[in-house]
Amino acid sequence: MKLTLRGVVFSALFAAILVLFSFASISLPFTPVPITLQTLAVMLAGGLLGARYGFFSMALVVILTAIGFPLLHGNGGLGIVLGPTGGFIMIYPFSAMLVGMILPRVRVRGFMGYLAAFLVLEIFGSLLLYLAGVPWLMYRVPSYTFAKAMIAACYPFLLGDAIKAAVAVLIIVPVRQVFSPERLTGSSSHSVVQRTDVRM
Repeated sequence: MKLTLRGVVFSALFAAILVLFSFASISLPFTPVPITLQTLAVMLAGGLLGARYGFFSMALVVILTAIGFPLLHGNGGLGIVLGPTGGFIMIYPFSAMLVGMILPRVRVRGFMGYLAAFLVLEIFGSLLLYLAGVPWLMYRVPSYTFAKAMIAACYPFLLGDAIKAAVAVLIIVPVRQVFSPERLTGSSSHSVVQRTDVRM
């Protein structure tokens, strides 16, 4: 996979945004899963950089955190990536990739277009994370039943993630009208996907 210098620079920027957003964290007394802005960073990376660089930017954080850099909440090491919240962390690159693949196919024109874009971000930038995060939490904390894991790692976060998806749409759509992923990353390798216009 050939990467462009501009693409690597913007990937590093969005990786830094994920790290920064991880510090906006609120711990809850009944769960090891905190409320953060990390999912917003994932949505923005996929929506603005496209599938390849969205994946690369999020994978960069996961890999560097795993080898010990204190990037997420000021912590690093395999204990973070493989800890109770590891299911969410490990799926970030794939979530950004899917957002980057699917969102450009949505023509944002009027309310229904914005709703369709919101649903893409909500499904692949939020709900997808729970498919990995909840079972992983159950694996890491064997005392958690499925019901308890859903209370600890899903239900309290659904409204907040929906708000993040709505905010992401309002950021991604106007930016992509001026700066397509090709223009941001200096890449033309996904032109089949990215050529689809995002229109009002």
